[in-house]
Amino acid sequence: MDYQDSCFFAEMGFLNTVILLIIGTSTLISIRIIYIICWSSKPLQRRPTGPLSALIILGSGGHTAEMLNLLAVMQMDRFKPRYYIAAATDNMSLQKARVLEDSLMEKAEVELVGASHFMQIYRSREVGQSYITSVGTTLIALTHALWLMIKIRPQVILCNGPGTCIPLCAIAFFLKVFGIRWSSIFYVESIARVRRLSLSGLLLYKLRMADQIFVQWPQLKSKYPRANYVGRLM
Repeated sequence: MDYQDSCFFAEMGFLNTVILLIIGTSTLISIRIIYIICWSSKPLQRRPTGPLSALIILGSGGHTAEMLNLLAVMQMDRFKPRYYIAAATDNMSLQKARVLEDSLMEKAEVELVGASHFMQIYRSREVGQSYITSVGTTLIALTHALWLMIKIRPQVILCNGPGTCIPLCAIAFFLKVFGIRWSSIFYVESIARVRRLSLSGLLLYKLRMADQIFVQWPQLKSKYPRANYVGRLM
């Protein structure tokens, strides 16, 4: 009887230890997430001293055109190296990005412009794909996004709406939480979005994964007060 009692109390002690570890770990992760969210929403206290590595996420259709228009007016020498990523089924976006980089090379020296790299990522879900089969493709996309983020380790992520940005931004956010890499996420909503955010923008807004979200219509700023409105960007 004494042996059974001692075994029982030993098992209870082990279970209590496991429960306390789970509660403690969950609490620390929650505190870290709150810290990340609060700190990310604040403007930079000081200007970076050197160029920042940048991940630029492109999307099919108008997303790439708007992004390239935005990049054309940016100080590209402050963002190098630059990594362009598009969906594996999107061949036109990377071709257009190469044209932009070639034009930059013609205007300035290689050292000033910096290196550029072009990559592709699996889509979480293709247009018309069933939600059941999209579970598997989403897991593949997340795994691929994790591999890319660990390989690239960007300091800045710039995106404007394509669905391919969600896995990358989610991985970047969790890398922040675990202290592996701090990547600042800047999301610029498409100018075509006048009354409400796109699904990608809404997810980043609601889940607070993006450091800064920019909208291009004042009514969107009124509806989503944490967004930034500075006029037309693209």
